[in-house]
Amino acid sequence: MKTKTMKRPASRAKRRSAKLWQLRLYVTGQTSKSLSAFTNLKKVCESRLKGCYHITVIDLVKHPQLAKGDQILAVPTVVRKLPQPVRTLIGNLSDTAHLLVGLDLRAAD
Repeated sequence: MKTKTMKRPASRAKRRSAKLWQLRLYVTGQTSKSLSAFTNLKKVCESRLKGCYHITVIDLVKHPQLAKGDQILAVPTVVRKLPQPVRTLIGNLSDTAHLLVGLDLRAAD
């Protein structure tokens, strides 16, 4: 009779770091809000997901048809495609606590 070894589930932090996070940032040109949103998003990703994330910036001035796929109604907007479930945040992402909770990198207080 064969025995099975049971593995303990990885901690939430360990599982989070092992996944590749795919983020889409929708902007309209290089406005101050767009640049601020990218800077704020990148800062959080570098501190929490270093090496495990990919940000795709989609300029809706150049590619307006791409807004329909993720149902973009306002910009800047970040959409977390992976890991599932999809999450969407609107704004310049300057509220770090809100950004962390919105991306599910920290539990709501």
